[in-house]
Amino acid sequence: CLIENLGSTSSPLKRNVCRFSQFSSLSDVAISEDIPVEGEITVPVGSQSLEDDYSTLDEPVRDTIMRDLKAVGKKFVHVLYPKKSSALLRDWDLWGPLILCVSLALMLQSGSVDKRDEGGPQFAEVFVIIWFGAVVITLNSKLLGGTISFFQSLCVLGYCILPLTVAMIVCRLVLLGGQGTVSFIIRFIIVIASFAWSTFASTAFLADSQPPNRKALAVYPIFLFYFVISWMILTYSTT
Repeated sequence: CLIENLGSTSSPLKRNVCRFSQFSSLSDVAISEDIPVEGEITVPVGSQSLEDDYSTLDEPVRDTIMRDLKAVGKKFVHVLYPKKSSALLRDWDLWGPLILCVSLALMLQSGSVDKRDEGGPQFAEVFVIIWFGAVVITLNSKLLGGTISFFQSLCVLGYCILPLTVAMIVCRLVLLGGQGTVSFIIRFIIVIASFAWSTFASTAFLADSQPPNRKALAVYPIFLFYFVISWMILTYSTT
């Protein structure tokens, strides 16, 4: 220790110099090769991450299309048998809503296909009403404190149009037999049942994502959204 050369230096300084001299002596210490070192820092070559397991870059296009079609079909089944499930929320997509929206708009457009000045705007009207209405409902849900994402809500609202699309197909078949009181009553019952089905299915998936004291405020715009679409289907005419 260097305390001997400090003479009249105060004791705290002596202790600090002594400590410094002790730590400086550690620089001469070397780790022997015989001392085992625990742990591994190398990564096995054959190991794969979770992202590699779900990678589809090398997948054939046919397999990708079939997998997406199966996913869309499963979501249709969830809408036909509505229950509290996270399938539509977990694996959301917009392919199903786009197919249903275009199909419904085309079927409503063909009612005035002979009128050139009405065919285009009617298709655009249906398309805009569906997507704009879904966006407004989604924004309302987020402002009320909803816990699902923007596209998850669009996915659920779009897929739940399926009962109304089926009702549109049935109504067109009924209209082939002619228009009258009986035809209107049949179409009215079909549309009302599909409207209730769509509303119930959408609320079954979206209700739990809203605060308990604000569920009514979130369900009311959904009710109006499907009511407008149902009214367009009910008032459809082939003439």
